Amino acid sequence: MDSIKRYLQFVKPYRWQIIGTLIIGIIKFAIPLLIPVLIKYVIDDIVGNGTLSTQEKTNTLLTVMGVMLVLFLIIRPPVEYYRQYFAQWTGNKILFDLRDTLFSHIQKLSFKYYSNTRAGEVISRVINDVEQTKNFVITGLMNLWLDAATIIIALAIMFTMDVKLTLVSLIAFPFYAFSVRYFFGRLRGLTRERSQALAEVQSHLHERVQGMSVIKSFAVEDYEQKQFEGQNSNFLSKALKQTSWNAKAFAVVNTITDISPLIIIGYAGLQVIEGDLTIGTMAAFIAYIDRLYNPLRRLVNSSTTLTQSIASMDRVFEFMDEKYDVDDEPGAVPCRNVEGNIQFRNVSFQYDPQEEEVLRNLNLDIHSGETVALVGMSGGGKSSLVSLIPRFYDVTKGEIRLDGTDIRRFEVRSLRDKIGMVLQDNILFSESVKMNIKFGNPEASDEDVIKAAKAANAHEFIMKLPQGYDTRVGERGVKLSGGQKQRVAIARVFLKNPPILILDEATSALDLESEHLIQEALEELAKERTTFIVAHRLSTITHADRIIHMEYGEIAEMGSHQELMERQGHYYKLFQVQQLDQ
Repeated sequence: MDSIKRYLQFVKPYRWQIIGTLIIGIIKFAIPLLIPVLIKYVIDDIVGNGTLSTQEKTNTLLTVMGVMLVLFLIIRPPVEYYRQYFAQWTGNKILFDLRDTLFSHIQKLSFKYYSNTRAGEVISRVINDVEQTKNFVITGLMNLWLDAATIIIALAIMFTMDVKLTLVSLIAFPFYAFSVRYFFGRLRGLTRERSQALAEVQSHLHERVQGMSVIKSFAVEDYEQKQFEGQNSNFLSKALKQTSWNAKAFAVVNTITDISPLIIIGYAGLQVIEGDLTIGTMAAFIAYIDRLYNPLRRLVNSSTTLTQSIASMDRVFEFMDEKYDVDDEPGAVPCRNVEGNIQFRNVSFQYDPQEEEVLRNLNLDIHSGETVALVGMSGGGKSSLVSLIPRFYDVTKGEIRLDGTDIRRFEVRSLRDKIGMVLQDNILFSESVKMNIKFGNPEASDEDVIKAAKAANAHEFIMKLPQGYDTRVGERGVKLSGGQKQRVAIARVFLKNPPILILDEATSALDLESEHLIQEALEELAKERTTFIVAHRLSTITHADRIIHMEYGEIAEMGSHQELMERQGHYYKLFQVQQLDQ
C-alpha cells in the first residue's frame, strides 16, 4: 500500500476538485434511483388506487411524468457532462504532474543507469504505466465511491419499503466480499508480470527500430522475426495467465451477483401471494436489485482496473526510487568565474565494483587555456578520463579539482554549464537546425545562432537546406551528413561559450574535406579555453600544448609533439605507423 500513499501525494493538490466531482456524481447516480420509487407509486398509488377516477389518475400520472422529464432532460445532462469532464480533467492533471516529476528524475539519473537499462523500458514506465495509474483516480477515488454511495442510497430507500426483504437481498454480500478478496489478491502480481513483459516487448522494438539499417544490411530479417516472436510470446503467456485468473474471478463473482436477484424475486413473489407485500413494492424491489447489483458488478470491474493500476504504480515508484550515482552533495555551491585550472589527484576509476579499474592512481595538472590531447590504443582510459570532468561519473578514488576546489563540491548542473563537449557521435534532436544549435543557449537570439554557425563553418551548408535554419533534421539528425552534424554540434558549443572544452574523437569518422572544415572550427573554438582532445588520428593534435599517451589507465608518456617524437617512445611508434598507413 506504500505505492498508494505516495500516489496520493500527487492527488492531494486536486482534492477539492475530486470532492466536487464526487458531489456532482452522487447527484447523477441518485436521480435514476427515483425510478423504482416511481414504479411503486404508479402501480400502487395511481393505477391500483380504486378511489381515484380515470381522469384524476391520468392527471396525476402526467404531473409525475412531467417532473421526471424535467429531472432527466434538463437537470441530469449537464450533471453528467460536468461529472465526466471534471473526472477526466483531474485525472489528466495528476498524470501531467507525475510525468513532469518522472522526466526531472530521468534527467538526474546517471550515465551508469542508462548504460544498464534499455530506453524502451524507461519509456514504457513513463507512458504506459503512468497512463494506467489514471484509473486509480477515475475508478478508485471517484467511481468506486459513487458506486458505494449508490448502494447505500438504494439500501436506505429499500429499508424504508420493507426491512425483511432488504435483509434477504443482502444474503450474497459476504460471499461477494470473500470472492473479491480471494481472487484479486493474486491479480496484482500477475498484472505486474504482464506489464513487465509488455515493457520488454517495447524495449526490444525500440532498439530494433533504431537499428533497422543494421538488420537490413546484414539481411537478418528472418532471425529478427524469431527474436521478436520470442519476446511477443513471453508477453502473450503472461497476458493469458492474467486473463485466465481475471476470467475466473468474473465467473465466480458474477454468478453470486446473478443468483441474488433470483432469491429476491422468489421471496418477494411469496410475500405478494400471502398478501404481505404490494405488487408495486415487489416491482420497485426488483428494480432496486438491478440498481444494487449493477454497482456491485462495476465494483468487480473496478477491482480489476484498480489492481492493474496499483501494479503500474508499483512499477512507476520502483523507477522513481532509482538512486542517483551522481548528485549534489549537501552544501554544494554554484560553479562561477571559472579560470580552467584542472588537477587530477590520485584518481582511480571503475565503472562497476566487480570490474577492473579503467584509470589507476592518475595525477595530472592542466593549466588555464592549455590544450591537452589524449592519445593511445582503444581501452586506454582516454574517454573515461574526460567523462569524469563533467561528472558523468564520479571518481572511485582520489579527486579532481577545478581552480583548487574538488568538483564534487559544485552543483552538478552549474559545473556542466561551464563545459562544452563535441563527441564523435553527437546527438541531434528531430527539430530544426536552429533549435539544435540553441541547445547551447536556449535564450540566444537568431543573430547569435547565425554567428555561432559561421564560426563553426556551418552557415553555408545550412543556408542551402530547404528551409535554412528552420529545416528539421530528423531523428538523431538523420537528414544531415556526418560532417554537417558535427558542425551543428560545434556551433552549439560556440553558442554556449564555455571556459572548458572537451573534444572526444570529434573528427575521427569524417572525410578529409569535412575534417579540414571542422578542424579549422575546433581550433578557433579552443582558443583561450582549457581544452581536452581525445584523438585517434595523431595528425590532428600535433598543435596541442601537451600530448598524453595513455595505456591501461595510466600515463605512459607526456610532452609536446616535438618532445615525444624526439623521445622515440610509444607515441613516436604510433605516429610512424599512422604516417605509413596514410
